Amino acid sequence: MQGGRGPALRGLAAHLRRGGLIACATRGSFGLGCLPTHVPALRRLVALKRRPLHKGLIVVADRLSRLRGLVQPLSADLQQRAEQRWPGHWTWLVPATRRAPFLLRGRHHQLAVRVDDYPPVQRLCRRLGMALVSTSANRSGQKPARTARQVRRMFGARVRVLPGRCQRGARASTIADLRSGRILRA
Repeated sequence: MQGGRGPALRGLAAHLRRGGLIACATRGSFGLGCLPTHVPALRRLVALKRRPLHKGLIVVADRLSRLRGLVQPLSADLQQRAEQRWPGHWTWLVPATRRAPFLLRGRHHQLAVRVDDYPPVQRLCRRLGMALVSTSANRSGQKPARTARQVRRMFGARVRVLPGRCQRGARASTIADLRSGRILRA
């Protein structure tokens, strides 16, 4: 995936627009992803993981503007708070718009979003020109996959696995409520 928007990248973007699922290296584990507004893809992703529908998913991007339409506009204070941790390994719960699908936000009125600083995630979002769902590549309750081989073994051809490596010893991102600052996962 080196370079600009070459044939491989155009093919990947088309795969996602058709509702395809991908797996790519994130900081702590491989992540399963799809377009955040493609409801059939979200259904397949949740079913593949055997994830409870009410939980919601995380959306990652290379910059805040890619999240427009999914999250409500932030006040200057909240945007400043978010940007103190972004780009970074920090996921904020932000008020969702009505456009954010139920499967994306679960039973919540907020959406978990991150402007990621992990170079492979940043490059992928930047080169595709879009935000992506990113949830650990595992069946609900099991350990996340840390290699492409583990992802292929777990999910087979149902997921397009992108080459890459996770950061050794990295943990899942911190999750906090943007309005209150309350940490839900450290």
